[in-house]
Amino acid sequence: MSLSDPFDCKFKRLSLSRAQVDRWGMENIETDQHRIDSDDLANFGYQQKLHRSLGTFSAFAAGYSYISVLTGMFELFGFGYGFGGPPIVFAWIFVFLGQMAVAFCFAELSARFPIAGSVYQWSKQLSGSLVAWVTGWTMLIGSVVTLAAVAIALQIVLPPVWSGFEVFKNTSQNAVFLGVVILTITTILNAAGVRVMSLVNNVGVAAELVGVTLFVVLLATHVHNSPSIFLKSEGTGPGLPGYSTFGYGAGLMMAIIMPAYVMYGFDTAGSLAEETKDPRKRAPKAIVSSLLAGGIGGLLILVFALLASPTLNPAKLGVGGLPYIIEAALGSGLGKLLLVDVAVAISVCTLAIQTGTIRMTFTMARDNNLPFGSKLAHVSTRAQSPVVPSIVSGLFAALILLVNIGKPQLFTIVTSVAVVLIYIAYFLVTIPLLSKRLKGWPADKGDGGLFHMRGWGFLVNGFAAIYGVVMALNLLWPRSAIYGPGVDAWGGIIFVGLVLVLGAVYFRKVQRHRTGVLDEHRVES
Repeated sequence: MSLSDPFDCKFKRLSLSRAQVDRWGMENIETDQHRIDSDDLANFGYQQKLHRSLGTFSAFAAGYSYISVLTGMFELFGFGYGFGGPPIVFAWIFVFLGQMAVAFCFAELSARFPIAGSVYQWSKQLSGSLVAWVTGWTMLIGSVVTLAAVAIALQIVLPPVWSGFEVFKNTSQNAVFLGVVILTITTILNAAGVRVMSLVNNVGVAAELVGVTLFVVLLATHVHNSPSIFLKSEGTGPGLPGYSTFGYGAGLMMAIIMPAYVMYGFDTAGSLAEETKDPRKRAPKAIVSSLLAGGIGGLLILVFALLASPTLNPAKLGVGGLPYIIEAALGSGLGKLLLVDVAVAISVCTLAIQTGTIRMTFTMARDNNLPFGSKLAHVSTRAQSPVVPSIVSGLFAALILLVNIGKPQLFTIVTSVAVVLIYIAYFLVTIPLLSKRLKGWPADKGDGGLFHMRGWGFLVNGFAAIYGVVMALNLLWPRSAIYGPGVDAWGGIIFVGLVLVLGAVYFRKVQRHRTGVLDEHRVES
């Protein structure tokens, strides 16, 4: 053995030790961050029960997949265009700006209250127990209705891809069948735990981002209409309720349901705070970036789809929607391939909405603010996730579809009710936040790098609150074109009124006497 051999052997051992030290160092950093996050949660009175494993992209993906531009646009493009015509682009921009104001408010809140359940927990920190409970209750019902609404969107894209997906000749029956199938799949994935859910969701979001890019690029290469079309109503408006008073605006006020339906759910990135590493920093960025990506991507698709459309006839596009434009501009082969990507987007959107619904159920049940709270808040040791809410949310969403089966206005009824409930939950947060802001909130003024709007806070928050109230009133306005003729036109007001009134009465009479963190989740002082 040469004199250098012992040295070489020692060097190899030293190199191995350094590699181990590097690995152990990273593990220690992860452990320290986990401890910091758990201690942070304990300050709010809760034990760390959920599996904290989500990184930056996973947090972003949770918010983006709930928004899912491809899902909402393919589901309601025909509806929106049929009432608003090409100027619906301006309705999209208005909703985008309004929701961005809401998103900035939520970003500030998520940085200071990194707790599962987003709007319920934020309202709890800002308001009294009644307002917080009504906010959570409204958001929970709205989320379940949204889950049902998105699940039936598969009817828009799957039958055109392959006739085998047309199991039932009746359109609404087939929509319900496909919806129940995807709800079954997402329930199983969510019950398996956040790691499985986030893996599937991340892949789906990546596919949707690629799909959005392809849609924009391909449609941009087939433009033949002039940008001047966006200033023409194409005959939409006359004959609608309110036309004599608002003129063309009556149609645009109905068409706005389409972008309103697409651009919400970004708060889901904050709802997964207890499963996100360093949520005070990651959740705010995820909330804002998910809406930015969805809003800008959707606007580009909307603009180039109309510029590439072979017809601007509201009657034709109102029925054919985006699938008609895609097939006419790009051909059936490429069009069907892109529709497959849309089907993937719809599937992961359903998954993300159910994930948000589960966290809302979990966090309210953990506070003993729902019936059967201990069962709903129980976290499976194996999955490190609440399993019972997965099953319950899937069953209730399927029930909503089955109750509405056979109704020709299935899509518009379910989606309109879903949108207005979520908007009410949102302004039940932005309005109390505005009141707190007038008293100097947040006291930290962004110290420690926490997200802070600084001098713009009051203006942005004020716009978000006003926007939310105006949109909710517009969406509730009784219209036969949305809810059906006669008494059905009042369906939105009746349903939402029952949700709010019965919820408030139930809380005052029953639930407020039970409220309190369950022993299983409470941090012992």
